[in-house]
Amino acid sequence: MTTAMIAVPHALGDLGIRRNLLEDLALKTLYLEGELSLRELAERMRLSFGVVEEIFQRMRKEQLCEVKGMIGGVHRVATTSQGKTRALELLSLNQYAGPAPVCLPAYVSRVRAQSVRNAAVCPADVHRAFDHLVLSDETLAQLGTAVVSGTSIFLYGPTGTGKTSLAETLPSIYHDSVWIPYAVEIDGQIITVYDSGVHERIDQPVPPDSDGRWVLCRRPRIIAGGELTIEMLDLQFNPVTKFYAAPLQMRANNGVLIVDDFGRQRVRPEELLNRWIVPLDRRIDFLTLAGGKTFEIPFDLFVVFATNLDPAKLADEAFFRRIQNKIKVDYVTKDKFHEIFHRFCCRSDLEYDATVVEHLIHILSKEFNEPLRACYPRDIIQQICWMARYEGKQPHLDQDTVAKACRNYFLVS
Repeated sequence: MTTAMIAVPHALGDLGIRRNLLEDLALKTLYLEGELSLRELAERMRLSFGVVEEIFQRMRKEQLCEVKGMIGGVHRVATTSQGKTRALELLSLNQYAGPAPVCLPAYVSRVRAQSVRNAAVCPADVHRAFDHLVLSDETLAQLGTAVVSGTSIFLYGPTGTGKTSLAETLPSIYHDSVWIPYAVEIDGQIITVYDSGVHERIDQPVPPDSDGRWVLCRRPRIIAGGELTIEMLDLQFNPVTKFYAAPLQMRANNGVLIVDDFGRQRVRPEELLNRWIVPLDRRIDFLTLAGGKTFEIPFDLFVVFATNLDPAKLADEAFFRRIQNKIKVDYVTKDKFHEIFHRFCCRSDLEYDATVVEHLIHILSKEFNEPLRACYPRDIIQQICWMARYEGKQPHLDQDTVAKACRNYFLVS
């Protein structure tokens, strides 16, 4: 799906950012880089050449930078001694020297325009995404319906039934792209949003006349497990660099945020749920700068909660009413257990034998009193392969290797 280009602003007044902030950013960049041509400065700030030339003329007039020469008809410039002094003052206040930020109204408008609720999703997309898993048509329909809602989903059920696999696969349903800003400016403060560690940049040429302050990415996919704290849902102010990093939900806007092993985080479940009652209901969130200024941003993400704990002990009725989709992921049937085992045999170069799998099912039931969990085929086959590698043999699926794998894998009373 083609994402509409964001046109590059060709005048300072079209950026929605105070001129002084951009001049300060240009001066810091120039000081840190040393000597740059105006074209190189434009590339680093992700601004048009015309805008950077306008900024340069003002800095030159204020004797903050000077021309060192010409390259291909373009000025090559550096900071003056007065400019160096000013740049050091600016860096002591704020060390941000990356691409120019976008203004808050532009960010809000763009997030709403590419809302996760408007993403085109059809049954074929769902079947394609989950083709590697063994799921019923009913479950696939439930998952597809939840994704189309663009709201939230609660995956619950016993451990080892595949909730994490389902959650991690959900983002691959989407086949479109979104624009994510490098940074957003609010009240003179910089908040970095684009994170190469979690955002997957699209490998395709971007038109030269598009706004370089935005990065074309796949819809975000962010996973938070036991490390999640309540502080990660607020702006992250770095006391050294003096600028902010966006919280998890802001980086996940227009995409998917997965809260895995919900209930086992470092933050208490009720604290997390209270923090998100309003965002889940009204689709907006409120963030606060260090000075106390509060501002509103869209909460435009598909939130996935996955847990093997008892839902009744995690949250009250009011919270679950705000989670529009709930799917119980239970133990698998014998037929599905066979199919999962067959698939993992193929992936591990093992010859599938239905009688051996029947023997495993018997062992699980009679010796270990275990139900059929979706994770067991993978885990048992891994044990067989590890044992074979240790012994320097080719892995082989038979009753003996399955029995040994079970003794290694399960607690024996």
